[in-house]
Amino acid sequence: MRLKGKTAIVTGASSGMGRDIAYYFAKEGANVLAVARRSEKLNELVKETKSFEGKTVAYSADITNKEKVEGMIDESIKLFGKLDILVNNAGIMDNMSGVAEINDEMWDKVMSLNVKSPFLAMRKAVNYFKEVGGGVIINVSSIGGLYGCRAGAVYTASKHAVVGLTKNPAFMYEKGNIRCNAICPGGIETEVGFGEFMKNINKEGAARCMTGIATNPRMGKGSEIATVAVFLASDDSSFINGQCIAVDGGWTAY
Repeated sequence: MRLKGKTAIVTGASSGMGRDIAYYFAKEGANVLAVARRSEKLNELVKETKSFEGKTVAYSADITNKEKVEGMIDESIKLFGKLDILVNNAGIMDNMSGVAEINDEMWDKVMSLNVKSPFLAMRKAVNYFKEVGGGVIINVSSIGGLYGCRAGAVYTASKHAVVGLTKNPAFMYEKGNIRCNAICPGGIETEVGFGEFMKNINKEGAARCMTGIATNPRMGKGSEIATVAVFLASDDSSFINGQCIAVDGGWTAY
């Protein structure tokens, strides 16, 4: 087991990629603090991973709340005695609008969850990692963080910011044995596409964003992201740092 004896926090763990990442981490022997708002979904995950060597504990929290974000770091250390791996996965989509159509509410909500929450978690985790001699951070960005119009302007900006929040800390804290990488998924079967803003799609913006959708080879599965996360969390990737890895079936190769 590649993560035996490790302790990890995974945000957005109640569904989609986050759930699969938490599941695979526990399967590989890690103790996991699974973080999300929906406690009932987290409890289902705890039951499903009960037979694994790694222990999964549910932590229900709205991670747009600074105290809850910092509290999950403290909770991991309290429960498991340490933290080795932080996975910032939680995120939401916009409604495919360009900058001319974005309202303040959408900007604030998307940026708060997609950018500020990972920043707050990383700040707390990095200070802890500096004290204990190292750690691993995995951010979930998107191919929307590598290209200009795979979604609306807010989501695109937020995921570009996550790329920056990956590369800068990777170099800044490398001498402290702290690694930081990002996974940039392509089209994945996940609930993120059904967030509140996606219920009121900007049809003109969506049509523009979908111009190249026919070049997508297929939709991926959360498990295909989770296995990459396991690799990046493990010592097998010890020389990989500051990388933003597209996991998209070759979509961005076109």
